[in-house]
Amino acid sequence: MGKSAKKGAMFRGIIETTIDAKGRTSLPAKFREVLTGKHGDERFFLTNSAPVRLADEQSSSGLLIFPYKEWFVFEKNFMAIKGLTSEQRKNILHTIIAPAQECCADKLGRFLIPPTFRRDAVLGREIQFVGTLDRIEIWSMSEWDKVHAHHMKNFPSGTEAAAELGL
Repeated sequence: MGKSAKKGAMFRGIIETTIDAKGRTSLPAKFREVLTGKHGDERFFLTNSAPVRLADEQSSSGLLIFPYKEWFVFEKNFMAIKGLTSEQRKNILHTIIAPAQECCADKLGRFLIPPTFRRDAVLGREIQFVGTLDRIEIWSMSEWDKVHAHHMKNFPSGTEAAAELGL
């Protein structure tokens, strides 16, 4: 990957993988390349994702991986943002910011997903890494299926914004 490609690189793709009995998984190589190439750091922060509201008052959550330096930008933006009620601010603080943990993959690309994160995201043995341009999401296969179906149902087909994107 050339130097200019590294600077413009983003997290793209959906990659299926597994978690071992100890709770370890491997960060996909193409995502590790973006971390080290574009972001210049192999460290990252792991935390809960925002819940996706599904039908019938149900919701689903996965995990988020933020590049190391981008996490601090997120925290700074959180501190400065206006327009959140105190309850909304507390929800973000307790759901996403407080549980965040600094991580680094080993030489084989493996890292531990702590038990609380595995439980909260309903992670079984089979999981998916989902590249979302500036972050990486981790989903259980079953939860991803629900979220993907929800997004397909609510896709903005026929909207002006979708037309501007050529969709």
